[in-house]
Amino acid sequence: MLRRVQKYIRDERLLRAGDRVLVCVSGGADSVALMDVLQRGGYECIVAHCNFCLRAEESERDERFVRELADRMGLKVYVKRFDTAAYAAEKQQSIEMAARTLRYAWFDALARETGCVAVAVAHHQNDQAETVLMNLRRGAGLRGMGGMRAVSSNPAVESEIPVVRPLLCTTRDYIRHYLRDIRHIAWVEDSSNTDTAIRRNAIRAEIAGYSKAEIEHIAETAYRMQGYEDMLEGRESRAAGICRLYEQLKTCGPLELDKIYDAMQQDEGGKRWETATHVVRLRHHKLLIEAKTDR
Repeated sequence: MLRRVQKYIRDERLLRAGDRVLVCVSGGADSVALMDVLQRGGYECIVAHCNFCLRAEESERDERFVRELADRMGLKVYVKRFDTAAYAAEKQQSIEMAARTLRYAWFDALARETGCVAVAVAHHQNDQAETVLMNLRRGAGLRGMGGMRAVSSNPAVESEIPVVRPLLCTTRDYIRHYLRDIRHIAWVEDSSNTDTAIRRNAIRAEIAGYSKAEIEHIAETAYRMQGYEDMLEGRESRAAGICRLYEQLKTCGPLELDKIYDAMQQDEGGKRWETATHVVRLRHHKLLIEAKTDR
């Protein structure tokens, strides 16, 4: 898990070594794993917890849990309590939208106050699959099919402090395996996540029946859509580079495009990849493609 997330952070340029980062921790498995992995990765973690005061004692339990866990890990923790129901009524918003606006606005303010270079949230590949399916069901173009990006702007306020998602490279099941079986760290469950009257929860319940491979395929498709969007808009990104490789090599058969991209970036001359029909070689940042004639 640590190696996977560290590689993803490097590949997508989410953080630099030793950066101070605001880690948003609800107490659930995903955010607990994020906090653990980032601390183990050598980042200076500041913990932020929102108490939306919506689930009575359960909300208080979550706050206590995060405070105690952060203390055991030696991390500074900040807690903000919100009257979410009153805010939602005032703004005529759903509870979910109100909570989203409140937390992201506070995250940005706290990141500024504490000198953090980024706000880290714990979205993973299951969340990506949920987002893509939600977008498709209400009608989506290329951007909607791309789902969430590894780096994005704050959705509540204009800010130069980005929101980063280091766990988009892994699945919910693997995160829980990591905490339970490898790190032996507990987490708390949010009972409201089982309320299927909330659209995202209903889709989450549906996706629970998907295999790990199906979740990963949806997430990979979203990443490809991000690459094509970047290509069309003239943005340079890793996703765009991999999409360009796909267009160049799609007649060659299945290839590990991410590994070819990395080799090209690092100028690993002499590298060779082979499919049933073609041989691809890397020479001086360029690919030489040869069709096999002895088939």
